[in-house]
Amino acid sequence: MRGSAVRHVLTHLLTPLLMCLGMGLAYMGAFVQPEPHHMPVAIVGEGPQAKVFAQTVKNEAGDALDVRTLAHRSDAVAELKDRHITGAYVPSDSAPELIVATAASDTGATVVEKIFTPIAADHGAPLKVTDVVGNVDDDPTGQGLFFLLVAVSIGSYASVAVLGGAGAALRMRGRALLVVGVSGVVSAIGALLAGPVFHLAHHGLAGVWGLSWLYSAGILFIGVGLHTFLKRWTTLAMMVLFVMLNFTSSGGLFRPELQNGFFGALNSFWNGAGYVDGLRGILYFGHDGLLRNVLTLAAWLLVGLALTLAAAAAEQRHAANEAETVAGTPARAAEEEEEEEEMEEAVGV
Repeated sequence: MRGSAVRHVLTHLLTPLLMCLGMGLAYMGAFVQPEPHHMPVAIVGEGPQAKVFAQTVKNEAGDALDVRTLAHRSDAVAELKDRHITGAYVPSDSAPELIVATAASDTGATVVEKIFTPIAADHGAPLKVTDVVGNVDDDPTGQGLFFLLVAVSIGSYASVAVLGGAGAALRMRGRALLVVGVSGVVSAIGALLAGPVFHLAHHGLAGVWGLSWLYSAGILFIGVGLHTFLKRWTTLAMMVLFVMLNFTSSGGLFRPELQNGFFGALNSFWNGAGYVDGLRGILYFGHDGLLRNVLTLAAWLLVGLALTLAAAAAEQRHAANEAETVAGTPARAAEEEEEEEEMEEAVGV
């Protein structure tokens, strides 16, 4: 009897131990050694001299930079506002200038400043840094949007354990309706935090709420669908999908060009990246790229809806093939105990 109890405890300890390993690998792998990989920058100027200078910068930087030339300063500003480049250097013997957009990535702007400051110093002139799209004063580093991602994500994936466990007695249609309601509440909390509480969003609050709802609903539908198949392992799966791989690839702290190829690749299609990038588009860049981000989040929502439909079909087959368990029997008590254990394992970050 005692051996059975020990095995039961060890089985449930497996989840937090795997979380420990996964979080360490994901966070340290993504954030410990940020360095540029093919970071897009521009040299402003016309003629052979500008092209030679750009090639010299490229040769010295190697794979760290992707260097292009732009004829006019206004072209560089437009490229920065479209988030096609991280910085643009305007060579000058007396007043060299670096143009950045910190709202796109404060860390990216810092990196290009470190790269071009010694280049300007070699010409005997101090570097002037011009920020054409800066963050609001209430969020000077721009990382507030990342922490908004964390809040909305935790509210969403932690609710999955409740909907899957305590809501298991409901038909899938009822759980799906609860998903719509819960995602609406989570996104409203997100909009409240972004607007009136911390003033990250000085405008576009309706867009912030809408994007948050789309993001939250996708997570919740995926979680509710997975719960039918994974049961108490759903918490671990949700942590992998929406914390370990999601936060690290979102671009909220480091843009993909400052991360290794794995997390940089995830940034191109993961839902957290679509959410953060979409928020930046709404708040700072005139909705530039917003359609692509909405389509990314909509694709994740469709995956969630497909999983939920598959789970509903599986539950119907299970109900048809097995006799109903009488409430209060040992089997039902075991199920209820497992549901309680699962909800207790739904931990935050």
